Amino acid sequence: MLKQRILTALVMLAVFLPATFYSTATPFGVVTLVMVACAAWEWARLCGYGQAFALGAGMVCAVSCFAAWYLGLPFVQVGAVWLAMGVFWVLASAWVLRAGAAAWRAVPGAVRLAGGVVLLWAAWLAVMQARVVGLNFMMSILALVWAADIGAYFAGRALGGKFFANKLAPTVSPGKTWEGVFGGLTTVTLIALVWIYVDAHQAVDSKSLYSRLLDMGGLKLFLGIVFLTTMSVVGDLVESLFKRSAGVKDSSNLLPGHGGVLDRVDAMLPTLPLAMMLVSGGLV
Repeated sequence: MLKQRILTALVMLAVFLPATFYSTATPFGVVTLVMVACAAWEWARLCGYGQAFALGAGMVCAVSCFAAWYLGLPFVQVGAVWLAMGVFWVLASAWVLRAGAAAWRAVPGAVRLAGGVVLLWAAWLAVMQARVVGLNFMMSILALVWAADIGAYFAGRALGGKFFANKLAPTVSPGKTWEGVFGGLTTVTLIALVWIYVDAHQAVDSKSLYSRLLDMGGLKLFLGIVFLTTMSVVGDLVESLFKRSAGVKDSSNLLPGHGGVLDRVDAMLPTLPLAMMLVSGGLV
């Protein structure tokens, strides 16, 4: 299993890194468009649809992303889109995590599928616009998600159950702890401070998410970090609930040893558009 995970990771890096660091955003847009199309295919299967319908959902998602690209949306202000996504993510995730898997299964399949495609489309548009703004800006958002996950993992393993008797969401993801959440938040805060220092002392192609938040005030920086870190955890929990509802461990086996695309990007689905929402006034 470990060998399989390493080989898959190496292949993903061999594709993702050149596309990310290419001089224009086009290769990155193509690679991420394929990823969200695969994620839409997985989402349809989690909603109970068969192979043919799931492939159709992937195609619809891909065409929708390409249409947004063709219309130039990654290159213009779309603050209303980010605000709508922010409101939707906060309200919908609060409802579904409170109501549970049974309530989610009671939602008509077509509604669940359409909602998923829209969320994937918005996440693609967000990461594409972030790449257009600048590599440093985009990487600072992705790093927030990675730092929150890594910090939560190690803090949960080392401190889980020592300060809080209750688990974070025992019926959805029994392994997650409150200690992990605070560990992730601490890690993100440290990353943000380092990134702000680097922005101020090194030549970068664009201001990071953290420097942009700091420009709005220290309180905005702190609240933004807390909010985005929390929503990255929410994204992970929501996907775990969807998989539990469908009775599966992974969203698919597209990435041997790693599960599916959704398993790798779940925390990014809310974080990307919400990060864009917080700083949209100073973008493109």
